[in-house]
Amino acid sequence: MSVDWAPLRTELAHWRQAGIDLPIWWRDDDATEVTPALQELARLATELGLPVHLAVVPRDAEPSLTEVCTAHSALIPMVHGWAHENHAPFGQKKAEFNHFRPGQQREISDGLVRLEALFGPQLLKIFVPPWNRISDDIIIILQQVGYLGLSTFTPRSARYAAPGLIQINTHIDPINWRGGGGLRDTKAIVGELVTLLEERRSGATDREEPLGILTHHLVHDDAIWEFTKACITELLSGGARGCNLRDMGGNLP
Repeated sequence: MSVDWAPLRTELAHWRQAGIDLPIWWRDDDATEVTPALQELARLATELGLPVHLAVVPRDAEPSLTEVCTAHSALIPMVHGWAHENHAPFGQKKAEFNHFRPGQQREISDGLVRLEALFGPQLLKIFVPPWNRISDDIIIILQQVGYLGLSTFTPRSARYAAPGLIQINTHIDPINWRGGGGLRDTKAIVGELVTLLEERRSGATDREEPLGILTHHLVHDDAIWEFTKACITELLSGGARGCNLRDMGGNLP
């Protein structure tokens, strides 16, 4: 696979020349069990030296995930909704927690309780809503039941999604969801990444929010694995600083 990284390298050079810190983090969604793809994810994260924040679906999470996260410090579990089921009204974009329905608060609380029982202190109490969609009334509930943060997609508009609830989003997804899967056009991905960095450097978006790489290990083909590795390598070698959100504790950016 041939990728033109020159625009990204040029933008990263501007960051280095300006002496601006560029934190990055990695989130991977939809984990429920140990699979060869998950093992590959752990291996790659270890090789790159960048931990993966693993969004685990609470209802279907198997106990074997505890063992693999214990064995691989590069895997950091978080809470991915409750059952990853679509409850959006007909004709609207998929979502599990973006529309009112009975039982939502219980599911959000049960998800945290179940994963705390599985992972104990390994669990990072950040809520990742399936399909990255969540309504404002549910956001308010998150802090009340014990979550520390919220993670969706696109640059955050404020550091806190609600009082006491940090928001740390993801920003780049290499998968061609609209096209049925596979790797998106790499020129387009690199262009989006450069635009995101330009906006941060200019102050148009929050420079302190770690730049988030979003992947989905269960649907990766060889090209997606290869691009993900190359992209993260380019960022780190270009001066970006990898983040482990769990280690940051109360100093989450």
